[in-house]
Amino acid sequence: QVQLRESGGGLVQAGGSLRLSCAASGRTFSNRAMGWFRQAPGKEREFAAAMYWSGDSTYYADSVKGRFTISADNAKNTVYLQMNALKPEDTAVYYCAAAPVVTTTRLQYNFWGQGTQVTVSS
Repeated sequence: QVQLRESGGGLVQAGGSLRLSCAASGRTFSNRAMGWFRQAPGKEREFAAAMYWSGDSTYYADSVKGRFTISADNAKNTVYLQMNALKPEDTAVYYCAAAPVVTTTRLQYNFWGQGTQVTVSS
C-alpha cells in the first residue's frame, strides 16, 4: 500500500513561487510513476505534471508548461512540484498520485494523497 502526503501549499501573490512536496511510503515496483493533479472549486480534477521516479520522462499540461517543474529525490522518496510565475487561475487543491506508468489520465492513478491548498492572490 502506497501512502502519499503532500505539503508546501499556502497563500502567495501572483508572480510568486511555491514548492510542493509529496512524501511517499510503501513504494512498489508497480508504481513507477508519480503525478500532480489539481482541483479548483467547482471544477474537475485536472492533470498538471507527471514523471517516472527514474526521471526518464516528464509531462506537463499546457497550462503549466514552462512555469512548473516536477522532480524527484529517490533517496528521500519525495516528489516535488516547483511552481513559478503563479497566476490566480492556479488556485486549487493540489494532489500527488502514484501510477504504474506516466499518464495524464486520472483514473490510471492508484494511490492519492490528501491534497494541499494553493491560493494565488491577484
